[in-house]
Amino acid sequence: MLKADLHIHTMFSMDCNTPLEKIVKRCQELGINCIAVADHGTAEGALMMQKFAPFRIIVAEEILTTQGEIMGMFLKDTIPGGLTPQETIKRIRAQGGLVNIPHPFEKIRGSALKDWAIDEIAGEIDLMEVLNSRSPFAANTEKAKAFAEKHGIPGSAGSDAHTIYEIGNAYVEMPEFKDKDEFLKSLARGRIHGHRSSIFMHLFSTWAKVKSQFLARR
Repeated sequence: MLKADLHIHTMFSMDCNTPLEKIVKRCQELGINCIAVADHGTAEGALMMQKFAPFRIIVAEEILTTQGEIMGMFLKDTIPGGLTPQETIKRIRAQGGLVNIPHPFEKIRGSALKDWAIDEIAGEIDLMEVLNSRSPFAANTEKAKAFAEKHGIPGSAGSDAHTIYEIGNAYVEMPEFKDKDEFLKSLARGRIHGHRSSIFMHLFSTWAKVKSQFLARR
C-alpha cells in the first residue's frame, strides 16, 4: 500500500523555502512513499526530485488561471499561468496529465478556483482535493466531498505543505499503481487520513514569499 501526500511544495514555489532533499528525508521518516510535488507556476522542482527520490514522485503544478488555481498532475513540463481554465485543461491534456482542483470552495484563499468556474468545468475534473490540511474550515471539506460524490470524482488529500513539519498532515492510503489511469482507480479505492494544520503555518509561507520578493528586487 502507498501512503500518498498528494500536495506538497518545495523551494521552487515562491512561498516555500524547503529544499528537495529535506522533503525526501522527512517523507522517509514518516513512511510517506508517494507524493505529488505541486509547486506554484513550475514543474521544475518535481522533475528534479523525480530523478533522485527513492519513492514515487508525481510531477504536478498549481497553475494560476484567470479564475484561480488548477492542479495538473502527471505532467512532463511546466504549464504557464494566466490562461483560462479551459485552455489550462487543454494544456494539461496535451501532456497526458490529470486535472485536479486544489482547495476547492475556499472563500478566504484568493487563489482558489471560483465556484462558478468549478461548476463550468465539472465534466473535465479527474480528481478533487476533499481534504487540504491548510483549509481552515470543515464546511469547505464537506462541500468538496459532496461535489465529488455528486459528479463521480475521486477524492484526493494533501497537506499542502510549505514546511517539512506539515508533510503527512493529510494523505491517502491507496493501492500501488503503474500509470495515471491506474492511479485514478487506486485513488477511488483509497482511504483518506489527516487533520488540519495550525493556521500559524501560513506565517512561514508568508515570510518565504516576502523573502523571495525582496531577493527578486535586489
